[in-house]
Amino acid sequence: MSEHSTDGQDDRLDPLRLERARLQESMADPELHDDPARARRVGRRYAELDTVLTTADRVTALSADLATAHELLEMGEDDPELAAEAEQLRARLEQEQEHLEDLLAPRDPDDARDVILEIKAGAGGEESALFAAEMLRMYRAYAEHRGWRVEVLTSAESDLGGFKDVTAAISARSGTAPADGVYAHLKHEAGVHRVQRVPVTESAGRIHTSAVGVLVMPEADETDEGELLAEAMAPANLRIDVFRSSGPGGQSVNTTDSAVRITHLPTGVVVSCQDQKSQLQNREQALRILRTRLLDARRAEQEQESAAARRSQVRTVDRSERIRTYNFPESRVADHRTGYKAGNLAHVLAGDLDALIASSRDAERAARLEDARRSSGEDSTR
Repeated sequence: MSEHSTDGQDDRLDPLRLERARLQESMADPELHDDPARARRVGRRYAELDTVLTTADRVTALSADLATAHELLEMGEDDPELAAEAEQLRARLEQEQEHLEDLLAPRDPDDARDVILEIKAGAGGEESALFAAEMLRMYRAYAEHRGWRVEVLTSAESDLGGFKDVTAAISARSGTAPADGVYAHLKHEAGVHRVQRVPVTESAGRIHTSAVGVLVMPEADETDEGELLAEAMAPANLRIDVFRSSGPGGQSVNTTDSAVRITHLPTGVVVSCQDQKSQLQNREQALRILRTRLLDARRAEQEQESAAARRSQVRTVDRSERIRTYNFPESRVADHRTGYKAGNLAHVLAGDLDALIASSRDAERAARLEDARRSSGEDSTR
């Protein structure tokens, strides 16, 4: 923005203020909390609006303070401290204005959602499985840094302690604004991640290339099931089998039929869970994953044209579809979509993903703003 005013934003902000006021009234109504799904939806939208309007209020206050400082300077106040303060106000104002524009930019409606994250070993065998385990640790560290909760739902270990595949749920605190949402930050992690290093199984010291696939899905909730998935998740469409667990799990492993496999008959989607000790817990975890996969597929059908970019997440672990390379000999990480490169591989694997993720978020924001401008231009010519 060029000048210290929010007049040009009033047309965008006034409707948001009215909506926030209506939501405040709804949240004060005890009947709202009789419907937990609706209460969550209202709370999520209120948090989004409150973040935008609080930022707009800061812009207004800073604009007024800066205008006052300029008036005093123009009146002949020769005060170096006042001039320095005005410069600080100007810098803070520009920062808040940029933040506000970011919040007002067109946004993916799923940004505020929690996610189901799947990591699958691919080309590279045991080495790929070991790197899949490293990636889980990387995402766990990043999530903990942001105050998110990570819950491993199901996993299949390899012989050397890696993961053939692992599925985790990552969730933020309730009331998180979309700009700070888990899906807003992690959706661009979906794709094939390539690793170049000397495997622990390589005696000759040769560098191998392996691949790991990552899938990130916005997690479905009860509201989605009511709106989109009620028929799909009907008991008649599900076949639920139980079997004996194997691997980690305590005394119940190999002694009880606690593992659960759910097959969605219309689509053939199969989800198995055996990490929990009880059959009921494994059943709930499997249903949680199945619900999210079906929602992901349903939205892909409904949004095939408008969400082509989001649906570019890979489904197969193919080296040719890589989105990022982790080069151990050079301690380098490179994102092939945004061109971001850095020589801090150890820090990245320790969860320092801020710069990598910011490069993808900036690219998405630029694309959405360009789409909005293009749509606005097309509308004006009609």
